[in-house]
Amino acid sequence: MSESPNFAGLKIAVLVPCYNEERTVAQVVRDFRAALPTAAIYVYDNNSRDQTIEKATEAGAIVRSETLQGKGNVVRRMFADIDADVYVMIDGDATYHAPSAPKLIDKLLDENMDMVVGSRVDTEVAAYRPGHRFGNRMLTGFVAQLFGERFKDILSGYRIFSRRYVKSFPALAKGFETETELTVHALELRMPVAELPTPYGARPEGSTSKLSTYRDGWRILMLILRLFREERPLQFFGYLFGALSVLSLLISIPVVLTYLETGLVPRLPTAVLATGTMLLAFLSLVCGLILDTVTRGRRELRRLSYLAIPATGRVKQG
Repeated sequence: MSESPNFAGLKIAVLVPCYNEERTVAQVVRDFRAALPTAAIYVYDNNSRDQTIEKATEAGAIVRSETLQGKGNVVRRMFADIDADVYVMIDGDATYHAPSAPKLIDKLLDENMDMVVGSRVDTEVAAYRPGHRFGNRMLTGFVAQLFGERFKDILSGYRIFSRRYVKSFPALAKGFETETELTVHALELRMPVAELPTPYGARPEGSTSKLSTYRDGWRILMLILRLFREERPLQFFGYLFGALSVLSLLISIPVVLTYLETGLVPRLPTAVLATGTMLLAFLSLVCGLILDTVTRGRRELRRLSYLAIPATGRVKQG
């Protein structure tokens, strides 16, 4: 697939965060150079201990470095440094399908999208480890329940962004949880987004994944919960209010029954515990109400900041 002629005049940047990818980075650069001949390809090295920098430079990429370890830190630096109309972000492991890039960019431009995700369709058994597949489905379902079901692969590293998305994204995550943060940012601001299936291949022999199924999965889950607390505080603290209220009522049942039978409250510590738990429940509810007002104000400011940046899209002829 060759690059669409309608990309003329557009500044396209291909962003490749890398850590120890000497076996694959050159192939990634060559493949995306063939798919997007006019794009600038940036490889951001994240303290690699192999020849990633040398291989990327030889392949013709613009190579830069980020010393803070973690993919999220690299994404923050790339988004801050690079100015373009369209951004193509992919991993440096040669698993993503470069010929699909023009189709994804066309989708972004034709429909004035802010993010198009290349959902992974594995073409080889070894491409997607069972643990990663299960974890992705679980986390995607969790995000769908909390923030809305608009994606089927929230952990895909193949993404096309508009300039207004990139320059309005706060980028707070440090590691592999950055894909989740990218997804939730779009969902919370109700941006126009899409997802298209793209082939996903296995890593070449000798190349190993940096993603830990359990450690990084746990970090992603914790990020989802943190974002739920920050972006949906009334709902989050409402659940806490409900749980504490039920617990308080359960604790108080023996105290109430004894009082009805004898007119006495011999279990004073239990009564105090039930009362304290109910107070905590109402305190949680009040916190949720206050934080919900603050969150609405923050969301409005983020939305205004996002709208202040011109949209990227094709002007359709009447």
